Amino acid sequence: GFSKICLVMEALFGKVCLVDKSGRSFPASTLAANKVVGLYFSAHWCPPCRSFTPVLASSFSTMVGAGKAIQIVFVSSDRDEAQFQEYFETMPWLALPFGERDLKQTLSSKYGVNGIPKLVLLDGETCKVITGDGRNVISRDNTGEHFPWEHFCQDSDEGAKKGGQQLLG
Repeated sequence: GFSKICLVMEALFGKVCLVDKSGRSFPASTLAANKVVGLYFSAHWCPPCRSFTPVLASSFSTMVGAGKAIQIVFVSSDRDEAQFQEYFETMPWLALPFGERDLKQTLSSKYGVNGIPKLVLLDGETCKVITGDGRNVISRDNTGEHFPWEHFCQDSDEGAKKGGQQLLG
């Protein structure tokens, strides 16, 4: 049932609440209502991130507008809270609060993030990884025609090994 699904998200994020740009908090368990949850590892100081974010934001807004159950969580590698806030302003989704550095490290290790930008797409119900190369998925299917991408990704997961091109700072 739904409560079991909520626990899966809680296992991933612990008791941490996610935030939207207006500062409102949401328990991580609310993510379970989505078919796909993206973890977006990114930072303002990284030029490839700054060029991918508007592409992802436009794609996300299109999919949400079409009724697709997707949510994205920004996991920041920014150098400080001010940079995080400035960059998060440009995003239409949720974020892991900047202060949660330990959890950010845990998620980065869990999903093998060694370069950014990296978009990991998870099944909202099980937290299983659909693909570690969400960037490629979004560039190939920016309107979400193949959403939730389970079969779409099986043929392209080789690309997942080649993550972002910039090491984390």
